[in-house]
Amino acid sequence: MNKIYLDNAATTPLSEEVIDAMVGTMKMNFGNPSSTHSFGQEAKILIENVRRQVADYLHVTPAEIIFTSCGTESNNMIIKSSVEHLGVERIISSPMEHKCVSESILDMKSRKGVEVAYIRPNEKGDIDLNTLEKLLKSSDKKTLVSLMHANNEIGNIVDIKKIAELCRANNALFHSDTVQTMAHMNLDFSDILVDFASCSAHKFHGPKGVGFAFIRKASGLKGIITGGPQERSLRAGTENVSGIVGLGKALELSLKNMEAYTSHIEEIKEYAVEKLTDAVPGIKFNGRSSEKENSLYTVLSALLPYKNPLIGLQLDMKGIAVSQGSACSSGASKPSMVMMMVLSEDEMDHCTPLRISFSHMTTKEDINALADALKEISKDFVIEKTNVEHR
Repeated sequence: MNKIYLDNAATTPLSEEVIDAMVGTMKMNFGNPSSTHSFGQEAKILIENVRRQVADYLHVTPAEIIFTSCGTESNNMIIKSSVEHLGVERIISSPMEHKCVSESILDMKSRKGVEVAYIRPNEKGDIDLNTLEKLLKSSDKKTLVSLMHANNEIGNIVDIKKIAELCRANNALFHSDTVQTMAHMNLDFSDILVDFASCSAHKFHGPKGVGFAFIRKASGLKGIITGGPQERSLRAGTENVSGIVGLGKALELSLKNMEAYTSHIEEIKEYAVEKLTDAVPGIKFNGRSSEKENSLYTVLSALLPYKNPLIGLQLDMKGIAVSQGSACSSGASKPSMVMMMVLSEDEMDHCTPLRISFSHMTTKEDINALADALKEISKDFVIEKTNVEHR
C-alpha cells in the first residue's frame, strides 16, 4: 500500500539532512556542554551556533532564546513563571488555544487564584481586538495576554503585531504560541513586540523532543525546572545537543526554501479545496482555512456533511493519515473546544470535522487519492441521509 501522510500540523517527517546532522553530532560531539574540557566545549559551541541562528531569524539577541524539549514545555514555563515570578494576577486568552496553554492557565487559576478572561471567537474563529482592548482597559491587575499566532486546527492567523501594540499600550505582557508558524513564516520580533513565544522543531521537519522559548530580555521571567545553570538558569538539565543541532538544520532548510515551499503548499491547498468540493457535495471548510488571507497555508479544516466518527480509521485503512480535528482520543464523541467554537449544534450533531495539513512533500497525487477515498466513503452516508430526509 502506498501510504499518504496529510497530518503535518501534528508532526512532520524528518529531512534527510537533519538526520545526517544529528547522527554526525551523536557520533562526534558526545560531550556534556557544561563540562569545561574540550569535549564539552565543542558541544557547547554547537548549541551556541544554533542559538545565534535562531536569534538571527527572529531579529533578537541570542540570550533571549532558551532551548526546551518542545512547545508544550515552553508554554508551560512562560505562563506559570509569569504568575509565579512576574506577579501576573489576570490572564486574557481564548477558548481556541492549544491544550498546553489552556490547561496551564486553568492550573494557575486553580492553584494561584489567577483571574481568567476569555475572548470568545466569532463563527469564523476570529478574535475581536476591540474586545481585547476593552478587557485590557477594564482592570489595573497585572495581566498576561496569551493568544496563539495560528490555530492548529483551523489555521486562523491573528495579528500578533497589533496585539503586542495593544498590550504594550496597556502595560500587559503578551505571550503567543507560535508553534504552527515558526519557520513557516518570516517573524521579526524586533518589530513584532511579543514578550514571549514558543517553538517545536518537529513542526518544520526537525526532531521531536526539542524546541525553544523566546523570552524578551529584562522580562524577569525565571525557570520552573531547577537544578542547574543551563540555559541562563531558565531551564536546568543537560541540553539535547543532537536535537538542537537538528532544530538548527531544519530551520536552515526551512528559511532557505521558504518561498518555494510556501508557493508549492499554497498551490496544493487550493487544489485540495477544489478536489474535495467536487468529491463530497455539501462539504464545508471551517474557520478561514480555505481562504488565502489570514489563514495558515499548511492547514485545511473540512466539515463532511454527515456523521462518521470512524472516518479517520477508514482513511487510515486506505493508507491515508489525517486528523479528525479533535483533541479527543479515538472513539470519543466530544468535539474539540475549537470545533465547539466554530460549529453550530446541528453541525456538531450531524457532521464530521477533518483536518488535512500539508508540507512541501505533499503532491497533487496525494490529494487525488484523498478525494477518491472520501468520495467512496461518503457515498453510503450521503444516500442514507437523503433517504431519511425523504421519508
